[in-house]
Formats: sequence, C-alpha cells, structure tokens
Amino acid sequence: MSKNSFLKGAAILGIAGMITKVLGAFYRIPLSNLMGTEGLGYYQTAYPLYTLLLAISTSGFPTAISKLISEKRAVEDYYGASRIFKISFIGFLIAGVVTSLFIALFARPIVKLVGNEGGYYALMALVPALFLVPILSSFKGYFQGKQQMLPIAVSQTVEQLFRVSAGLPLAYILLKQGLPQAAGGASFGGTIGALAGMAVIMFAYARERRGRKSEIESSKVYEKEEVSVIAKNIMKIAIPITIGASIVPVINNVDTFLIMRRLQDIGYTAKQASEMFGQLTGNAQTLINLPQVISTALAMSLVPAISEAMARGKEDEMRKATKSGIRMTLLFGLPSAIGIFVLATPIMQLLYYGNTLEEQLGSGAVLQVLAISLVFLTLIQSLTAILQGLGKPMVPVRNLVIGLLVKIVLTYVLTGIPALNIKGAAASTVITYMVAAVLNYAAVIRLTGSNIEVKNTVLKPLMASIVMGVVAYGAFYASEGMLGSKLATLVSIAAGGASYVILLLKSGAVAESDFDMFPKGDKLFKMLKKLKLVK
Repeated sequence: MSKNSFLKGAAILGIAGMITKVLGAFYRIPLSNLMGTEGLGYYQTAYPLYTLLLAISTSGFPTAISKLISEKRAVEDYYGASRIFKISFIGFLIAGVVTSLFIALFARPIVKLVGNEGGYYALMALVPALFLVPILSSFKGYFQGKQQMLPIAVSQTVEQLFRVSAGLPLAYILLKQGLPQAAGGASFGGTIGALAGMAVIMFAYARERRGRKSEIESSKVYEKEEVSVIAKNIMKIAIPITIGASIVPVINNVDTFLIMRRLQDIGYTAKQASEMFGQLTGNAQTLINLPQVISTALAMSLVPAISEAMARGKEDEMRKATKSGIRMTLLFGLPSAIGIFVLATPIMQLLYYGNTLEEQLGSGAVLQVLAISLVFLTLIQSLTAILQGLGKPMVPVRNLVIGLLVKIVLTYVLTGIPALNIKGAAASTVITYMVAAVLNYAAVIRLTGSNIEVKNTVLKPLMASIVMGVVAYGAFYASEGMLGSKLATLVSIAAGGASYVILLLKSGAVAESDFDMFPKGDKLFKMLKKLKLVK
C-alpha cells in the first residue's frame, strides 16, 4: 500500500462529499424556507425509515465486497475478486426488490403508527429509490475494494445534483396541492438522483472492461471458490456490519416515534410536534451532517487500507493507518463541534431566513446541543471502520446497541420534561454517541496496540478549536452592529476558520506527511514553510 493511500482516497471522497453535503444543505435550506418546519417535518418523517431499510439493503454488502476484494487483490487473485463482485451483485438486486416492495405495501400503516400521516407521500416517493440504490451501492463496493474512489466520488456528486435539481421544483409545483404533497415531490428527487448516479458508475465499470479482463488473465493465484462459499464469506462480514449500520437509523426511528408521541404527551398538538421535529431533524441535523463528510470519507478508505495491511501481515502499516485515521477525524470533528456550538443561532438565522424568528431561535437552541455530538459521531465512524478492517465488525455493533438502549431511556425521559422538550431529544443523542465512541476507542486500542499521541492527536487540535471558537464568537458580536447578523456570521466563520488553520500549522499538529493526501501537497507544504506557517 502506498504511503497514506487511504488518506488520498479519503481526500477524493471528502471533496465529493463536501460538494454533495453543500448541495444537500442547499436542498434542505430552501426546502425549509418553502415549506416551513411543518412541511419539513413531513419530509423528515419518511427519511428515518428510508435510511434504515437502505442500511439493511446496502451498508454491510459494500463494505463486505470492499474488504474481500481488497484481500483478493493483495495476493493478486483478480479472478476471485471479480467473482466476489458478480455474486454479491445478485444479493443487492434481491435486497432492492424486497425493501421497495415492503414500503410500497405498508407505507400507510407505517406513517399512522408514527403519528404523522402527512409523511405518506414522502415515503411512497422513495419506493423506486429503494430499488435503485442497492444496485448503485454494489458498484461502489467494487470500486472501494480496488481503492479507486474517483468513480464513487463522481457518481455521488451527480446523484445529489440531480436529486436537488429535481426535488426542489417538484416541491414548489406540488405546494399548491398541500404540504404533504410538496414533501412527496421533494422526496421523489431522491429517486431521480439514484437513477443518474447509477448511470454514471455503471459507465465507469463498463469503461474498464478490457483492463479488468487483462487483470483476471494475469492472476497469480487462482482458486475457484464455490458460490456458497463466497456467499457465506460475504454474509459473515455483511450481516454484522449491516446490524451495526442499522443502529443509527434505528435510533432515528426511535426518535421519530418517541419524540412525536412524547411531545404530544406534554401538551403539544400534532402540528406543533411536527414543527419541533422538523427543527431537530430537518434544520439542525442537516448542519450536523455537513462536517461528517470528512469522517465518512476516512471511514470508507480505512476499511480496505487496514484489511490489505492485515492480509499482508503489515502490522506497522495497520497501526499507522489507525493512528492517522483517529487524528484526522479529530482535526475536523473538534473545530466543527465548537464552531457550530458558538454560532448556532446566527447560522440558523443566516440559512433559514424564511422561517419565523421563533422557529430560528428554536432550531438554534437544538443545534447548539446537537453540536456537541459531532466529536463523538465522527469518531464512531472512523473507529467502526478500523474495527471492521480488523475483522471485528461485531464490536461496534455491540457498542451501538448499548448506545441505543441508553438513547431509548433518555429520549423518553428528557423529551417528556416540558422545560427541555425537543432539546431533551438532542441531549440524549449526544450521550448516546459519547457512550458508543468511548467503547469503540477502548476496543481499537486493545486490538491494535496503537499508542495514540495525546498531545498531537487531542490536545493541540482541542486548544486550536477553543481559540477558534473564541475568535468566531468575538468576531460575530463585534461586527454584528456594523454589518448586520447575516454578514457578521459569514465574517465570523471565516475568521474562526483562518485562526484554526494557522494555529494548527504553527503548533505542528499537522505534519509534512499529512500533505500527501492533497494534490501537489508537497509543493503546498514547501510554500507554507517559506511563509513560516509550518514548522
């Protein structure tokens, strides 16, 4: 494995992820301004169940394909790698048929059970996507196993672009029919996006047909495994990972059911409960998803990198990838959490200008609580990937199950406290992810024997993040009177971000090797050294 190859893969996915998250935020923000938090509540009612079924049908299998293909390729068994993909593709096809049929048949009873029947159209609009996305994910798993992240990056960017460009006009057109119908139009954008993304990645697969054939013929190791053996190996890896990947969507579904019910238990109407649920899952959660771009990209690249190192018996490379993955996660997770915490309400007022002041303040209060979870959530993603790469997929599953049990109890208790209401649900999410992250971290240290440098990995990024928070807070309140709230928010974000980067570089928290993940990173490092911004 080339030096920091997983970081380079993560950089490609990170750039694509940032584009898709920005597009996603662009989608949710005007959607919220168009439909209000009530309409967004209908839209968000469909998504937790959609993501749960999507996780069941796709999450474990791409990772299993990635891991098995990377192991076969490590010993130059290209024929075996090709068979793994072809056989697993059939599994994706079956999963897509089953999950899409399930929703098509039971959509009405599901939204009735949740207590938000206005989400029916939004859920039904996602039925075709539930069939398409598993097929798309099979190709993503194939390219991930080869550590070719560019086709994945292009596909997910196109997918999101089409989702946004189709969903918003549909929501606008159908708004005259009512908020539930508009939410359905917005959801249908996901189906159109899945079609576009699948077309792109299938084209990339077809283009390398000759190279793939040549590779198979050059296999140095040839062992034709039975279909049953391949299926067993895939399921052995995929099932635990799928269970683990389903925990977070399960948590979201617990939120959907418990929050709506508990808010109504303490005196809120169904409409008010939908508005508050929209503030949490539509407005606040959208912004929490943005910083996860980097940690998700790191996680996708860590699994094949660590699997390959283990297959070759390169324990030093495995430990190096582990340390680097944790450090890079904290470099992005810590400042994101503190920055969003400090500027929660101003950010809400900047982005959701179409909402009422009461909705903006409510969303800001929820976002401030939820921001703390970012540190733990981003760590969970990278630590889970490390454990999966080590062949221990059940460990993060167990830890997330423990977190889920904590979540159920805390969501029920805290949301039922009138003074906390929806903020209680956000607080329960923070504690849930904290518990799972701590347990995952302990397992990684025990299994890898990695010695994490506290100073460079935790303390320097934390101190730089705290200073960044102070700078951002000061910049906002110093300039608000002169520039107005919206422009002052942009100025404070820029000032905080610049101060964080400078502090990281000056403190030596970012090493020269870290620049290998960027295109022409060596030249960038030399330029910064000339400017005396790095040690």
